Amino acid sequence: MSVSFSDIYPLLLATMPLTGLLGSLKAADKPDIAPPVSAIVLQLPPLPYAQEALEPFISAKTMSFHYGKHHQGYVNNLNKLVFGTSFDGRPLEETIRKTVNVVDQAAVFNNAAQVWNHTFFWHSMKPGGGGQPTGRLLDMIVETFGTFDAFKNAFATAAVGQFGSGWVWLVQEDGMLKIVKTYIADTPIAHGQTALLTCDVWEHAYYLDYQNRRKDFVQAFLDRLANWEFAASQLK
Repeated sequence: MSVSFSDIYPLLLATMPLTGLLGSLKAADKPDIAPPVSAIVLQLPPLPYAQEALEPFISAKTMSFHYGKHHQGYVNNLNKLVFGTSFDGRPLEETIRKTVNVVDQAAVFNNAAQVWNHTFFWHSMKPGGGGQPTGRLLDMIVETFGTFDAFKNAFATAAVGQFGSGWVWLVQEDGMLKIVKTYIADTPIAHGQTALLTCDVWEHAYYLDYQNRRKDFVQAFLDRLANWEFAASQLK
């Protein structure tokens, strides 16, 4: 079934009583000004599998830090940043599109985009993934890249070649497929592209399991984890 992220995130916006909002944040993370009796907060979306489900390719320890600390941290930061602003309670994708390249909203964009990117990354993987897609998506990949192996080589080259922290994506734009790299928190939806699949190449995504061997991590992602059914479901 198709998973629309523009549909998912509004469902994760919940009215939380004051005690619930503050209780979900560590003391150091609490807002400087008290929220009203209830506030609209973005919830950390659940993983589509158990934290240990991607072992041995991604360990439960990596997932506990990546999902439980990094992803949760972006959610907490975004809730604080948008509280009392025009973005409070707005759909996540709308916030991203309205803050991209807006200098005084850079923090909002970075945290909102990272919440979205990470959720998309979790869905881009599955236990027993890898292999190759079928149907329309495979046909489009072969048409664009020549062969599926040529696509994998191009994707891996882009991921390994991304300087510093960022992401590599398979996207659809104007009916065509492309491999794009984004730096730090940048995301295809900020540029009118439809994301199909992504691999997170920030060091915290792989360092506990692979140290500096990003190439091995990317290869494991392609060969053992990539969720091609999810990617196909995102096609326009």
